[in-house]
Amino acid sequence: MLEARDIDLYYGASQALRGVSLSAAPGRVTCVMGRNGVGKTSLLRAIAGQQPVAAGRIEWAGEDITALPPYLRAARGIAYVPQGREIFALLTVRENLETGFAPLPRMLRHVPDEIFDLFPVLKDMLHRRGGDLSGGQQQQLAIARALVTRPRLLILDEPTEGIQPSIIKDIKRVIQTLAGRGEMAIVLVEQYFDFARDLADDFAVMERGEVVLSGTRDDMVEEDVRRYLTV
Repeated sequence: MLEARDIDLYYGASQALRGVSLSAAPGRVTCVMGRNGVGKTSLLRAIAGQQPVAAGRIEWAGEDITALPPYLRAARGIAYVPQGREIFALLTVRENLETGFAPLPRMLRHVPDEIFDLFPVLKDMLHRRGGDLSGGQQQQLAIARALVTRPRLLILDEPTEGIQPSIIKDIKRVIQTLAGRGEMAIVLVEQYFDFARDLADDFAVMERGEVVLSGTRDDMVEEDVRRYLTV
């Protein structure tokens, strides 16, 4: 279980998050929605340890991880797929996947066959450089690399951004498959309402660094949510 409570976060003198709280549980997808610049990515970076928080507390599996660096969070099963994918363009697909070995004990340093069941296209591209893949294929590679770390919390920042519809469907299927196993908590930032609605078990809508709407999928009122997504 992830519990982020009353998080404040600053970039210099600019406050990006104001008292933000978010939870995520195994077997459930928590979707964070909102316009550009409202603090969604800052929240994910705080959870992953890539940006220090000024106030508040982040707990994972009952442990206070607020002060832990990213590599120790990764070792505890937290994987982050950033916006823009950030794969290694000059490494092959196989080499990109193998960078996921870093937080793992030696006995687990192999790419599970399940990766290629979830993303069959990658099996045929193992020797191609990451930079030669299409945007959608790079997104699949970025998610696959995160899964190589055997995460218990998977954090995805706008996985549909700039992706063709066919691959969006594939990514949606993968997220549903992973959540359906009941072992992994998933936190997903998304601007497209339909994609988020179809996946979300729980949701939070952000505006100006704060959570302004939250609840379960049954609580979600489309008109209210869309009001915070349209420009």
